[in-house]
Amino acid sequence: MSQDTFAEKNGELPPQRRSEMLVAVGSNMDSTAGNPRETIRAGVELIVEAGGVIRTMSHFYSTPAFPAGSGPDYVNAALAISAPWSPQEALTHLHAVEAALGRRRKARWEQRALDLDLLACGDMVSPDEETVRAWMDMPLSQQKTAAPQHMILPHPRLHERAFVLVPLADVAPGWVHPVLGQTVKQLLALLPAADIEQIKALD
Repeated sequence: MSQDTFAEKNGELPPQRRSEMLVAVGSNMDSTAGNPRETIRAGVELIVEAGGVIRTMSHFYSTPAFPAGSGPDYVNAALAISAPWSPQEALTHLHAVEAALGRRRKARWEQRALDLDLLACGDMVSPDEETVRAWMDMPLSQQKTAAPQHMILPHPRLHERAFVLVPLADVAPGWVHPVLGQTVKQLLALLPAADIEQIKALD
């Protein structure tokens, strides 16, 4: 699997297209495929079998479980995928891959064999900017119990999480957040240094 990034010679992405999907990947449990790294690789193979084209895959990173103390450290990565899927179709395929590798959705932020989060589809904002901003501003205490009625794109917390942005900077450093108007590199630079220092490259 290539670990080259989308970045061109100037380090920026070509124009954003909605068929290009960004996906966060995580695992902190063994699965039928093996340990977390092996599980992630198996998940990537299943995405390809479902019709996704892996344009870029990040390095693997060791990251503390979120929230703190909720389980073993994760292996995290990020993917840039092209596929003839709508966002809802993409989510259906990603959930099917999770289930095939043993994921059972019982509680938010639980330990899991495989977690595949659809972060963004190009510059799509769904269902609308007002709703996305409302979820971005939601306090952590409310996130634990609230569930959106519609798909939220881009993911409302991606700009806050080092374990998402560090791998994402490998594959899409110049992707521009369509609500915040900042690139992945710029969003990463805004995070506390202590958060970034917890993310350790594994390869």
